[in-house]
Amino acid sequence: MSNFEIPYLADVFSTLGAQLSYPDDELSAIIEDEHHYNAWFTPTSVEKAVTSVGKMLNKNDLLSWLNRYKINSSANKKVGLVLAGNIPLVGFHDVLCVLITGNHALIKASSQDARLIKHVLNKLAAIEPAFANQYTFTERLADFDAVIATGSNNTSRYFEYYFSKVPHIIRKNRNSVAVLTGNETKEQFYELGHDIFDYFGLGCRNVSKVFVPKFYDFVPFFEAIEPYNPIINHHKYNNNYDYNKSIYLVNRDKHFDNGFLLLKEDNAMVSPLAVLFFEYYDEINSVEQLLNRESENIQCIVSHAPLKVNNQVVDFGQSQQPALWDYADGVDTMDFLTKL
Repeated sequence: MSNFEIPYLADVFSTLGAQLSYPDDELSAIIEDEHHYNAWFTPTSVEKAVTSVGKMLNKNDLLSWLNRYKINSSANKKVGLVLAGNIPLVGFHDVLCVLITGNHALIKASSQDARLIKHVLNKLAAIEPAFANQYTFTERLADFDAVIATGSNNTSRYFEYYFSKVPHIIRKNRNSVAVLTGNETKEQFYELGHDIFDYFGLGCRNVSKVFVPKFYDFVPFFEAIEPYNPIINHHKYNNNYDYNKSIYLVNRDKHFDNGFLLLKEDNAMVSPLAVLFFEYYDEINSVEQLLNRESENIQCIVSHAPLKVNNQVVDFGQSQQPALWDYADGVDTMDFLTKL
């Protein structure tokens, strides 16, 4: 493709960002329809995902981000992408990185999320037709120079084996956690609700566990997240809530229940859907040590405490609002691609 300069790339992708921030009739129809193909992709969730990508693709951030790298936009390596489908447009950032570095994206989209990504790339090609020749959707990856694959801990072992002979980034399961100090405001708890409930908790940036001081009182937290109560009306979420609640009742596991979220004390980092695990701590440095030991299983940490940790720390309500440079698993995708 043509050797585009950074300012032009920023113009193209910020134009796409503006179109996603204010969906037209065609995109709005897809947003409304997605739940027919994937029940988790409600209009609210899909619109949030689309507009979040739009917000991410702002010109100032694009320029700041791109100027960190030596980009050869005629590189033209074939990069295989195995995209996840747990939340809408979750694989867009990988596609963006491949295209903007001048490479060709061989995209194996998830069956859970194939329509949205195709529509967004059609929009990109309408803005700059050269990009139409820079991506291919495929059911089976072949003839690639590098691979970025996202999957479960089980599929990652298969990926590591299958893609071992080419440069690769393999992503596994991760979840996010929150560290509370006991000094949070009602507004911060409400924002934490977004980190827990957005996309029904299905994303790797969703909070699945909170660390709290000894003798912590959860009543203010429960009161502040009450506005999220309507989530229980979603049948798949409700099924998970009912199932986990029945398990805890049968096993006589001690837990808290506010009618749409179960809180259970547990050392595990990953909670089932509709469940939030919690763990007590004595000193904040003991939490820091634990989080650093578990850093490879954590995507980000939500807290207002000044934590000395390896993972990204974000403010309440910000876990699902990553910037362009907030790379999944902390691996710099652009650095990987520009050095192929």
